[in-house]
Amino acid sequence: MNTQQNHRILLAIIVLSVLLRVAMALVLGDAIGDIRGGTHDQISYDALAQRVAAGHGFSFATAWWPGVAADQPTAFWSYLYTLYLAGVYTLFGHSILAARLIQAVLVGVAMPWLTWRIGRRLFGPRPALIAAAINAVYFYFILYAASLMSEALYMVGILWIVDTAMRLTLALANPAGGGGRRGRLGLELGLAMGVTLLLRQAISPFLLVLALWFLWLAWRRGWLRRALGPLALAALVMALLLLPFVLRNYRLFGVVGMPNTNVGIAFYWANHPIYGAQFEAVLSPEHGVSYQELIPPELRGLNDALLDRALLQRGVQLVRDDPGRYLRLSLSRVPIYFQFWPSAHSSLLSNAARLLSFGLFLPFMLYGLILAIRDARPGRRLHSVASPDGSDFRAAYLILTVLFMVTYTIVHLISWANVRYRLPVDAFLILFAAYGIDDLWQRLSRRRVARRSQVHLQPSN
Repeated sequence: MNTQQNHRILLAIIVLSVLLRVAMALVLGDAIGDIRGGTHDQISYDALAQRVAAGHGFSFATAWWPGVAADQPTAFWSYLYTLYLAGVYTLFGHSILAARLIQAVLVGVAMPWLTWRIGRRLFGPRPALIAAAINAVYFYFILYAASLMSEALYMVGILWIVDTAMRLTLALANPAGGGGRRGRLGLELGLAMGVTLLLRQAISPFLLVLALWFLWLAWRRGWLRRALGPLALAALVMALLLLPFVLRNYRLFGVVGMPNTNVGIAFYWANHPIYGAQFEAVLSPEHGVSYQELIPPELRGLNDALLDRALLQRGVQLVRDDPGRYLRLSLSRVPIYFQFWPSAHSSLLSNAARLLSFGLFLPFMLYGLILAIRDARPGRRLHSVASPDGSDFRAAYLILTVLFMVTYTIVHLISWANVRYRLPVDAFLILFAAYGIDDLWQRLSRRRVARRSQVHLQPSN
């Protein structure tokens, strides 16, 4: 297929992606109904956004999760996503459906498009189109694109980061490309990182890994000095995006830290002795206690930031007191994180999404990942296919995608594991599923051709 045909197919995939997500938004409707299967946060985001739109700031009208008193400021929830919802409510009134539809269209366009761009650089045009098509029909992505939660836009942000990092790599490798382009890409990378961090802070460890990957690649290729300027600009832009919220927290809570105060709270709850050595994604009612009741009484009157800091210290102390239990508890999170089978605690919609996304494509993901790692060695298949941009960075790009998946998985296995927290990893595993599917299709095609040749070569009687 030529470039024009590829673009027509991609456009059709994007249209399908948008239609499926819009359909899901219409099915979910203008109210928040079934919130099992990891979508309970919709209630909190909706309530908080209504308060912001009404001029009450980031606060709740009643005592709220995780331990916020009524009318008291909170920094637990994503500022950026709350502002998105508040903006929609300001323009259209309290219309949950409008928020769902706008998000469905944005994500429906952005995710398959960015997946195609990244996949084209990694594996070539045909696997990239397959990856975009999988992204379009991946049931979990369809469900979360229409849910009032930060996950879908957050995944777009991660894909944007990786896409921009790849383009910046090409600009740095070309000494004749000009500092202006490198500067613009450094600016864009900073915007992507800042926006994504303001959606969810779980990306933070990977951003450190990304910086090390850039420095390692620049040192190996001999353009380390060229790389320092754009990377410093990216870091500065990211810091400037976070700064207003950091200053807001300092003014209200007297603590300097990341914008959202949820790291310590999540880490403490995730490693509480109530689990023993067997983690539960959602605390079972059999324990007879709520998450809020697990917070020590002497800490419950603290503001968001001080509570988060105090619980982080308590959580770290729990690990120090019994590292063996912590290791077993972390290992028990593996089946929870990678679950693809139905659960009695999940709704029919969530079980269907689990089976028709990760469960359906997992064999191809594993096959494609093994195949890609094998083919990345010098002289193997990935190096024999011409790159669309003329670069030879496919092995480096492969390392970057694997580093993301490993880093992001480790972050959740040592803290809080849930199926929804794995979805950003799914967005990259899809690339490998597409590579595996393309390989299997080529093998089947070659066998059909060989059989036809044998039939033609057989002597006639």
